[in-house]
Amino acid sequence: MQKEDSIVRYSAEELAAMRARGESQTDWRRIDAMPDEAWKESVASDPDSAIPPADWTDIILGVPETVEPKKHINIRLDADVWRWFKAQGKGYQSKINAVLRAYMLVQQRKR
Repeated sequence: MQKEDSIVRYSAEELAAMRARGESQTDWRRIDAMPDEAWKESVASDPDSAIPPADWTDIILGVPETVEPKKHINIRLDADVWRWFKAQGKGYQSKINAVLRAYMLVQQRKR
């Protein structure tokens, strides 16, 4: 395990300047020449990949403290989806909200 004092952090601007100076250790020409499938396989096989697979098993139920109060709305769901969540028992609406929140956070991280 690395010592904490060896960890270095850079801002996006600092990283861009480092790349402009040629300080990047990434062989971008090789990456650009790589076919899409080979690139995707390479990323998927990397244990340190920054793109985690979607895993819905670790959804945390509840509302983060920084979120405004829930908004009352009407939403149309497929009947089988609604039945499945309702069959989970009490709190099924909170579970639906948690699934939607997890999806939202993944999409926000992609941007």
